[in-house]
Amino acid sequence: MELYILLICISIFWFFFFNQLLRRSSSKKLPPGPAGVPLIGSLHRLGPRPNQSLADLSKIYGPIMTLKLGSVTTIVASSADAAKAILKTHDHSFSGRPVPASIATQPNPDATIAWVAADNSWRSRRRICATQMFSAQKLDQLQHLRQRKAQELVSHIKRHAVSAAPVDIGGAAFATTLNLISNTIFSIDMVDQDFDSAKEFKDLVWTIMENAGKPNFSDYFPVLRRLDLQGLKRRIRPAYRRLHEIFDEVIEKRLRDRGSDLVNDRKGDFLDALLDQCEEDGSDFNPITIKPVILDLFIAASDTSAITTEWAMAELLRKPDILERARNEIIGTIGADHQMQESDMDRLPYLQAVVKETMRLHPAAPLLLPHKARKDVELQGFIVPKNTQVLVNVWAIGRDPKYWEDPSSFLPERFLNSSLDYKGRDFEYIPFGAGRRMCPGMPLAIRVIHLMLASILQSFNWKLPPGTTPEKMDMEEQFGFTLRKAIPLLAIPVIETKLLKVLEEDQE
Repeated sequence: MELYILLICISIFWFFFFNQLLRRSSSKKLPPGPAGVPLIGSLHRLGPRPNQSLADLSKIYGPIMTLKLGSVTTIVASSADAAKAILKTHDHSFSGRPVPASIATQPNPDATIAWVAADNSWRSRRRICATQMFSAQKLDQLQHLRQRKAQELVSHIKRHAVSAAPVDIGGAAFATTLNLISNTIFSIDMVDQDFDSAKEFKDLVWTIMENAGKPNFSDYFPVLRRLDLQGLKRRIRPAYRRLHEIFDEVIEKRLRDRGSDLVNDRKGDFLDALLDQCEEDGSDFNPITIKPVILDLFIAASDTSAITTEWAMAELLRKPDILERARNEIIGTIGADHQMQESDMDRLPYLQAVVKETMRLHPAAPLLLPHKARKDVELQGFIVPKNTQVLVNVWAIGRDPKYWEDPSSFLPERFLNSSLDYKGRDFEYIPFGAGRRMCPGMPLAIRVIHLMLASILQSFNWKLPPGTTPEKMDMEEQFGFTLRKAIPLLAIPVIETKLLKVLEEDQE
């Protein structure tokens, strides 16, 4: 065993040594960065929250810096100008993806949307998502569904309000979004009325997002990839399998229904659109390869929308005056009894500012997904070699004092009368990314977040549990591919006495 470990260490050393010799001539043209230590480079500098540690390093080495992470050269962009150069000026050259070992563990990883190269197959998958799920026409057609799910969220919270029990905001938002996505894709609810069954799905999703986002020796030392020294693949593989089992049951039932003479009506949902593609001659879609597409949509939509809603409520509860202003705008403009509609959002500029400010301080994907150079690229006077990993630290950009006054404070007012938006044109504010690899689900996410947040602010006053004060709220981040709140937010919904008595009578 000791000899085996020694041989591994020697192999890593020689791999690192010769790799350095081969790159020495080009390394002088790389952006500046910290000097690494033998073998591991700068891996030790990442820490538990790489978004924060990389932001600190950028203050020393500049907005474009180079880190040697094991044997992998990584470029980190931490300014709007650098992000624009990568995601717009050289968009095609940086449109590749390094696929982490934990992601490659899933069944058929080559059929994903998020992790494959921007080739013809990727374009066909992204196109069907854009036209059949995220187009303005499709989103308008399903407004009634999102409004129904928002009201189910309100009903769930009202049951807590009767007993003054705290609500897990992130959990409730996740369950709501999960049912919304499952209805959009499958025309079914994944979660029961009490939201209890959402826990399994949430645990599965976070197992994937947390472990896939952790620095992994298997990614930074390819010679060790088979060994899975940190056990991330072993932890993440069962989650992938379970999610595929859930999807298999739904897909197999739909295929049986579509083949039955007794069932002529079509659901007309996204699954039907995918299965229609499977039947076309020459299509690269089939019942196996559509599952990674569905998985990408479920994970991205349910996790990020819930995270943003939870962070928004946490910031509002920390700032009672901002919470009061947001709620007064809703009550004064929409009323307390009018059911919230998506069309009402245009009349709520302060609520929109709250959401924008939340995504500035707490971008759901703090480093976006990693990019990879498809060829040697000249970038602002430096040379980025082919196959170099590239990270864009949108967390750091959103807190850069060059672009934001008092950047660490939650100030929705900064977005009032501002033309800044999240559509990938203003590079000081790109929570959804930009360019051809921009998040395709942005149009749906924006509608869902606004509707959920407006609905729960309209229907309830909110207070913190006994013993918790705004000044002592824990706002620590837990890093994965997404940036969740480390300590789940618990808040108590309060409704008017008259309505509360009615609800108590109904329960009796």
